Amino acid sequence: MYALFLAGDETTRIMITTLLPFLVLLALALVWLSAARAREFATILARRHCEKRGLQFLDDTVAPVRFGMRWTTEGLRLRRMFRFEFSLEGVGRRIGYVLMLGTRLEAIDDGLMKESDKPPIEVVRAETQTTAPVADKERKVIPFRRKDR
Repeated sequence: MYALFLAGDETTRIMITTLLPFLVLLALALVWLSAARAREFATILARRHCEKRGLQFLDDTVAPVRFGMRWTTEGLRLRRMFRFEFSLEGVGRRIGYVLMLGTRLEAIDDGLMKESDKPPIEVVRAETQTTAPVADKERKVIPFRRKDR
């Protein structure tokens, strides 16, 4: 293109200098539109994930954290990571992540255990202590005894 600019006549130079800023603006608009679309899609995915897991989706938005390029079988794709905040029972904030490859969901991580990963709950029966507390054998723990008034 630069060779055309040097070798061409005056009308070619005017056309290139007129079209170049327009093409740059068009490319920037397409990049911005793609980013806005991916962010909107990530927001919908995070909201659905929170509803499915019974979590409270906070601030109703996601924030971009990281992006990069990745080769796939379909070619070069933009990989984006978004952060969202949620609450378990309305107390405290926790952070989750949505990882997208192009416009496809790659993973959602909320840092909580999945139902299939949870260990089975053991029921432990509490024994009532009727005798006085005894120190351990190695004498590392001194038993606490309450003074009678």
